[in-house]
Amino acid sequence: MKNDHGTPGPSGGSTSATSGTTPAPGVDGLAPIQDFPASTRVFKTDGHVKVPFRRIALAGGGPPVEVYDTFGPRSVDLRQGLPRLRQPWVDRRTARGDTNFSQMHCARQGEITEEMRFVGLRENVAPEFVRDEVACGRAIIPANRNHPEAEPMVIGRNFLVKINANIGNSAVSSTIGEEVDKLRWAVKWGADTIMDLSTGANIHETREWILRNSPVPVGTVPIYQALEKVNGKIEDLSIDVFLDTLVEQAEQGVDYFTIHAGVLLHHIPLTAKRITGIVSRGGSIMARWCLTHHQENFLYTHFERICELMKKYDVAFSLGDGLRPGCTADANDAAQFAELEALGKLTEIAWRHDVQVMIEGPGHVPMHKIRENMDKQLEICHEAPFYTLGPLVTDIAPGYDHITSAIGAAMIGWFGTAMLCYVTPKEHLGLPNRKDVKDGVIAYKIAAHAADMAKGHPGASERDDALSRARFAFQWEDQFNLALDPETARQFHDETLPAPAAKGAHFCSMCGPQFCSMRITQDLRADVVAEGLRQKAAEFKATGQELYARPAGADYSEDLERTEVG
Repeated sequence: MKNDHGTPGPSGGSTSATSGTTPAPGVDGLAPIQDFPASTRVFKTDGHVKVPFRRIALAGGGPPVEVYDTFGPRSVDLRQGLPRLRQPWVDRRTARGDTNFSQMHCARQGEITEEMRFVGLRENVAPEFVRDEVACGRAIIPANRNHPEAEPMVIGRNFLVKINANIGNSAVSSTIGEEVDKLRWAVKWGADTIMDLSTGANIHETREWILRNSPVPVGTVPIYQALEKVNGKIEDLSIDVFLDTLVEQAEQGVDYFTIHAGVLLHHIPLTAKRITGIVSRGGSIMARWCLTHHQENFLYTHFERICELMKKYDVAFSLGDGLRPGCTADANDAAQFAELEALGKLTEIAWRHDVQVMIEGPGHVPMHKIRENMDKQLEICHEAPFYTLGPLVTDIAPGYDHITSAIGAAMIGWFGTAMLCYVTPKEHLGLPNRKDVKDGVIAYKIAAHAADMAKGHPGASERDDALSRARFAFQWEDQFNLALDPETARQFHDETLPAPAAKGAHFCSMCGPQFCSMRITQDLRADVVAEGLRQKAAEFKATGQELYARPAGADYSEDLERTEVG
């Protein structure tokens, strides 16, 4: 697959269009992904900005429910890639001579970009509010000018909590086709961004296929490919190799880079007494480089050069937590918070260049230590958006870490984290497959939504209330269709009551017809209403069957006289 955006590169070159000529293993055999049942893709508009939502029709007669939609355009030819939604917007800025394409730069100039209008409609807030949040650094809109296929979204604690899904191959597993399929699968179920963490073969090609078919922002960890360029020899890494990698990926359209610039030489001894040491791949690579050369991290010392490159494309920083805790015993230690201090200083440097920043966070943190992470991050990093992996609240559940981490994710999302990086059931065990991706996304959609409700986000409970009404009314089809995962909800119901007639039954197989509390409540309410009607009928008869009862002693003679005169 070739890439042709027609936008100039940093050296006056250009990256190229998607014509879909290069074969990729497994892509041609991918089946279309089915849309959700009872759903239609609809749009809200602000001038020429059109924002997609998914409208769920209700069979029970209630008004349809519109929900945030990350799925992107349906029925797309993977070889051609997605429509280039943002291309006219980017072209306009290029034509007027922009050199800093950052959304933060535009916001600080007082400009409301099309991306900000798009986000305002998506979040049901004024575009001026979006602009102000981006200008002060509390929110970011990851939107590389070379990824025009992406539908703009915002990451910030005053907006809906977002989730990221990690995909990517390894040296021992997966093909380009499998990774593209994971991308499509993740965005169907609600991933707001994707990170391509490929470390195996065909890194560049895999990323190209993902970008051209991704309706959501794509992030990477560039140090992985930089290490490949020096044949895996950490000691041979340099700022020049790293910058070359950044240019390559920015030209392709990567929207945010995880960069482990906060792992400093004097931090490394602080990890010596940890149970799990340094568990971040990027963090361990940079720690090894620092110790090998006994020099400061080149990502830190050359950070200004990196900022200069980032703003040419509007690539956002995701400042990596290279010293995050890898077990609950290591949580909130000196190494973790020393790196956070460094990230706070780097945030200020990036903002001087009007480059967007979010801060990555842990990790493995027991529940009673989670709030301290959020409070410190807000203070030290000047309210830049926090982006956390979980955190996992216990270490005893391999195979179920999508659950252990979703517990922590819901809590830290409630406390103010802007984006949650999903964990799959395969965490610590192996490379996730298609099913693992779905399980991780659903677990984290639950966590993010629970946080939105706890924060009182406007409209957050609308879908919950609609589903609850359907449940009480035994509108089974509406229950299924309003669920995050309609397929599984329907499957579980039909395991024991598969007959079509069961979709009208006022019970499920859990309680049966005699013990369903909701049916009993409905009967009780019907009895109360019936008894009330009987009482009113008796009163009606007792008062002589008059439509309007007169209080005792009331004199209506004047009213009657006026009526006769009229």
